[in-house]
This record gives sequence, structure tokens and C-alpha cells, in this order.
Amino acid sequence: MVDLRQIRFLSSETPHAIASRRRLVEIYGNAAEDDADVIVALGGDGFMLQTLHGAQKLGRPVYGMNRGTVGFLMNGYQEEDLHDRLAAAGEEVINPLRMRAVDLDDHEHTALAINEVSLIRAGPQALRLRIFVDGKLRLEELVCDGAIVCTPAGSTAYNYSAHGPILPIGCNVLALTPTAPFRPRRWRGALLPMSAHVRFDVLDTETRPAMADADARSVDRIRLVEVTSEPAICHRLLFDPGHGLEERLLSEQFR
Repeated sequence: MVDLRQIRFLSSETPHAIASRRRLVEIYGNAAEDDADVIVALGGDGFMLQTLHGAQKLGRPVYGMNRGTVGFLMNGYQEEDLHDRLAAAGEEVINPLRMRAVDLDDHEHTALAINEVSLIRAGPQALRLRIFVDGKLRLEELVCDGAIVCTPAGSTAYNYSAHGPILPIGCNVLALTPTAPFRPRRWRGALLPMSAHVRFDVLDTETRPAMADADARSVDRIRLVEVTSEPAICHRLLFDPGHGLEERLLSEQFR
């Protein structure tokens, strides 16, 4: 068991989360950012993603307690025995995706995504995308509302809603999933090695505009997007025993 005594509490801006943070700080104190052994995030999955991005430079593990809605990345909320829960927690390490997007003015935008990088139509007409994997043309034209490249940790989010597969943690696989595909009608996506370099070219950019998102970091008027895994960056998540990501991903498939 690891002693994580110095806790830094962060919360989303909802009254529920703020009140919980106030109570926990009264009980356990609130360590300065540089002194903290662990960060406790109070909110929902969106706030957890925000916290993980912010904690990247610190290298500290993050333990979430659900003060939001779904809370797939969070543990249950409990004020008592927090030091014991933190000491007993298991750690999951996940690597983000790196998005490189080029807009119609040839400006380059980069961002990291823990869950997924998604392309989304930004007009009334469906997108026309051309897809390359590791420099090889794999799909000449995909007509769709968008496309997603997701990590195993993000496979139960937007990807699953688009009927993409749930990926086990540690499988070293990415999912490429179309959203509302029109042509080819029967194409439902692909499983790619974690090392894959995926490129989307947006066709008919003026009449069929597209935007790209990396964990809600958006770029408008894009003409191409490249997605790669970033193994040099590690995000550390803590989960109560028996409730880690592997168990959650497995359980989600039987609901």
C-alpha cells in the first residue's frame, strides 16, 4: 500500500461538486499543487479529462469521485476513510492521442486527446473523407457525418454511441469508427494497431465544411487531420479495488 497523504482537491463548477470539495478540504486539508502526492477530482467525466490534461506536467496520479452524471472514469463519492481508499486503489496508466489538424488557411493546430479525436460535419451536407493509414490509402471516399479515432479508455464514450467496439485496456489497439456512414453503406470501421498513423483528408472543403475535436478542443474549417498515439505521455488514474477500467469496460458490454 502506498501512503498518499498530501491531497490536492479540485472540483468542477457545479454547486454539488464545490460543496463536496469544501467538506473534504475541511477534513483532510488541501495540499499545494507542487506538494501533493495525489489529486482528487470531484465532478464528472468531462472534469476528469480536464484534470488529467492539467495534471500532465505534474506526473501525479488522479483519483476521481463522481459528482457528475455518468462518472465512467470516477469512483463513488465517500467522505470517510479517504486515505485508506487512496492507499488501496489500483493504478491504470493510459496514453493519449495526438491530433494535428491543418485548416483552410494552412494554420497547424495540435492537441492531445485522452478519449478520442473526432471529425464532425460543420454544415448541412455530409462529409466526404479520404482515409490513409501509415501512408497507405485505405478508403478513397467515406461519406458520413464524421469519424472517430479512440483509445481503449475512450471506447465507451462517443465511439460506443456511434456503434464502435469497446476495447480492453492494454490491447494496444485503436478504433476507427464512422458516424452515420452513407457510403460505403456496409463499412463500420476498423481496428488499428496503437502505432498506426491515421490521416483524414477532407474533400469538398468549401461546400462540406468540417471541424475536429480532441477531447473538446475544437478546430474549425479543417482540410486534413492526422492522429497518432503518444506513448511518451502517461496519465495515471486511481480506482477502488475491483472497479478499475478493465472491469468497467468488460461490464459495459453486458448491459
